[in-house]
Amino acid sequence: MRRRLDTLVVVGVGLIGGSFALALRAAGYARRIVGVGRRRATLEQARSRGIIDECAEGFDCARGATLVMLAMPVGQTGGVLRALAPHLEAGTVVTDAGSTKADVVAAARAELGARIGAFVPGHPVAGTEHSGPAAAFADLYRGRRVVLTPLPETEPRALAQVREAWQVCGARVFELSHQAHDRMLAVVSHLPHLLAFALVDRVAADPRAQELLAYAAGGFRDFTRIASSHPEMWRDICIANREALLPEIDRYWEHLAALRSALESGDAAALDTVFGRAREARGRWLASGEAPEPPRPATPRASPSAGSGPRS
Repeated sequence: MRRRLDTLVVVGVGLIGGSFALALRAAGYARRIVGVGRRRATLEQARSRGIIDECAEGFDCARGATLVMLAMPVGQTGGVLRALAPHLEAGTVVTDAGSTKADVVAAARAELGARIGAFVPGHPVAGTEHSGPAAAFADLYRGRRVVLTPLPETEPRALAQVREAWQVCGARVFELSHQAHDRMLAVVSHLPHLLAFALVDRVAADPRAQELLAYAAGGFRDFTRIASSHPEMWRDICIANREALLPEIDRYWEHLAALRSALESGDAAALDTVFGRAREARGRWLASGEAPEPPRPATPRASPSAGSGPRS
């Protein structure tokens, strides 16, 4: 039987944390939602949109909380856990939504000590290129994968609590080791973002940038969509997962070098083989149902009045 969260604390009330809060609110699963963040204006925006009920200046709001969700850039994890730890009480579960896990796990071990069993590392494999409370919407996680990477010390009741919360959001929950998670995401998430940022930066630095962009169309727009993502977040992700990401850059470089060689020699057959193989592989992926369109709110969302939503 599902147990309603008495108090949910969300650290970082943007797209990821805000959508988590909205989904649980829409399901009636969280009685009270408290937001913590670096900027008061951002917290007030989240409250005005009905994402949170209260804005908190510090982490003492975590006392007595049922669940704490960390949804800020992964580079802040150690500092946030250090500040949070003194306020955690028995029964409070802590989870995160970071796109890298090895660094998060290391920070949790260093800062939580004996409370590590109440921490459940996680990552929703969902998002858009937008950020901030205005980008959040309740259906972001519906039908999407969420990966949990529990530790040997993770308490079963903590894992069950986090799994249930994500299921209430409509997500499909899977488990991996944090090492396997980071290796896989380096290939299919972190590398594509790095490439998109690099291409846009290369074009923007060109003396002909204005003219080039005037002729850019759907291909450039689609390939570079994710370069509109939050720079701080992706900076932290790339640095945190560099051990897995660097070899993938090298492999991609080798693949690109082979294509360059084929192009230089006019080897149409080699290009045709690669292009055809890639097209077929992408087609199989799309047909598998594992490649949904980027999530968007179904209809424009009217901003709720301040303090809307369930209250104690």
